[in-house]
Amino acid sequence: MPHPLEPIDLSNRESMSIEISRKLLDYLLSGRVQPGQRLPPERRLAEALGVGRSVVREALKSLTLLGLLEVRLGDGTYVKRTDAEILPQSIEWGLVLAARHVLDLIEARRHLEEIVAGLAAERRDEGAVADLRRLLADMERAAADAERFAALESAFHLRLADAAGNEVVYGIMVTIRSLLQVWNARVVQATGAARPLLAEHARILEAIERGDAAAAREAMAAHMEQVTSRVAETLTASEPVQAESAGATLG
Repeated sequence: MPHPLEPIDLSNRESMSIEISRKLLDYLLSGRVQPGQRLPPERRLAEALGVGRSVVREALKSLTLLGLLEVRLGDGTYVKRTDAEILPQSIEWGLVLAARHVLDLIEARRHLEEIVAGLAAERRDEGAVADLRRLLADMERAAADAERFAALESAFHLRLADAAGNEVVYGIMVTIRSLLQVWNARVVQATGAARPLLAEHARILEAIERGDAAAAREAMAAHMEQVTSRVAETLTASEPVQAESAGATLG
């Protein structure tokens, strides 16, 4: 049966799951599928792309977290949106990440954030402290808006990285935050974590204000442990359930 998806050449690839995510993303944005339309089951997608079902499942999970797909338990995966406006520019250079890559980034960020917190406490100045206080207040006012809250939370961490006074570390943190940014609002919304996050950031800021590097690292470690748990919870909850209905087609 003719369909718009073609097998992927998996030779010389940067990542199978990222390549498949991009292929599916192109398919969703091609105009061939409309909001509310059910996707073919995993089996059919895997056959069309010439890959295994587990890889297709990872790609669908990433697109679900991006808000393009909606999983209906026991029924299948449906197209939620097909407009490109919700996709950040960084998708073009590989933001569509499989679950294991997101967790790898979180793990890397976890250790770096502890270093950043300690350095920021040692090297803080009144300007940095004032900026962090303002950002925390803005986060509190935006607690009901997951996307704005996530953007402010990112700004808080980047200001902290700037206060650490190490340009190399700051550059690495900017890259990691950019890769993870599209996931942040999803996690906040899915887990209802705005209030706990406020308390965690307040403890970090208190240690920074005191100039207590050990306490700042400890507060950041506790925060990142919770972040890891929330991301894992969101990833698990978004596992696509593909209906293997006989009538499904590829477009």
